[in-house]
Amino acid sequence: MKKLALFASHNGSVLETLLDAIEKKELKLEISLIISNNSNANVLEKAQKYNIPYQVLNSKTDKDPDKTLYTLLKEKKIDLILLAGYMKKISPLLTQNFFILNSHPALLPKYGGKGMYGENVHKAVIENNESQSGVTLHRIDEEYDKGAIILQKKLTLSSEENVQSLQKKIKELEKSATIEALKICLK
Repeated sequence: MKKLALFASHNGSVLETLLDAIEKKELKLEISLIISNNSNANVLEKAQKYNIPYQVLNSKTDKDPDKTLYTLLKEKKIDLILLAGYMKKISPLLTQNFFILNSHPALLPKYGGKGMYGENVHKAVIENNESQSGVTLHRIDEEYDKGAIILQKKLTLSSEENVQSLQKKIKELEKSATIEALKICLK
């Protein structure tokens, strides 16, 4: 069975979806580790609730968090990393040694790159009068949002769309898209 590490800076809202898919045998995965760079992240409470090992790693907790993270991932024999709202640039040490999947809340290559996350993305999509948006699951490399696209899911914006309504729709779409992309990655 493949071992997954989930990286999240805040809620890790896809965690329950992953656990549900694992329980239903839709995904042959074990969530072996949760990593956050934020000691106040809600995902840490979820890790405790579901008895999943977790660690907070950042420049305040460690002199060389990237090297420590690399060592920890190797020790845990992690096969795959999923970024779920992880708000830290990933080190080449990790991108060159692990398969890292990211969920981006837009249809890349549009609305990607530095600063394009969360509400910033949805605001840009609405301000540019886009008729569609969606979710892109892509492999991480050394550049923001440039890695190979694994899967995209689209949705149509309503005429009354606002940042909050679009964000809510994208978060819902992200759940099923993430499961689908992981199935592709696990083949």
